[in-house]
Amino acid sequence: MKPPGIVLAGGLARRLGSDKPLQPLAGRPLLSHVSHRFRPQVADLALNANGDARRFAQWPLAVVPDPIADHPGPLAGVLAGMQWAARAHPQATWIATAPVDSPFLPADLVARLMANAPEHDIVLAVRNGQIQPVCGVWSLALRNDLLEGLRAGARKVETWARGFRLTTVSFDEDAAIDPFFNINTPDDLVEAERWLRALSP
Repeated sequence: MKPPGIVLAGGLARRLGSDKPLQPLAGRPLLSHVSHRFRPQVADLALNANGDARRFAQWPLAVVPDPIADHPGPLAGVLAGMQWAARAHPQATWIATAPVDSPFLPADLVARLMANAPEHDIVLAVRNGQIQPVCGVWSLALRNDLLEGLRAGARKVETWARGFRLTTVSFDEDAAIDPFFNINTPDDLVEAERWLRALSP
């Protein structure tokens, strides 16, 4: 059974200089690229974003802001997703997360993470030895623990996650592009467009 999923876009995008989900990549907003890759893998999809939700009206998804003030980081987006999933999908026991700035996500990301979920609380993707801290699946049983952690000052995803039953799944297969490539700067956008052109038939 597929879990609900949430795209994390609650950051300030200081290096990119503007609203990251709406940044154009090959003529389409980043959010369109990521939702195209992520939505088929989950039962339902929401967006974690702060500010006026009306700017995302063209996408048929719930928009949920950080539940903790002052932009405390991606853990707040994970919590926003957990709280949304608990309301919208009360039978769900897991949620999947992905960042809005990774337009090349693996098509089997969630399935492979969920295959390793039994006996664990959190499963995160790894590539070339580097943990992808917001490409993961999370037990909804951690919802209150995460709220308490954020209130106590938790900010680094991996540090907080290691307090629970964490495991990882490797995505080290050869690929034409890094499926976890993050777009954080204008130069990254140029590089991503180059890769998209190379992948086009």
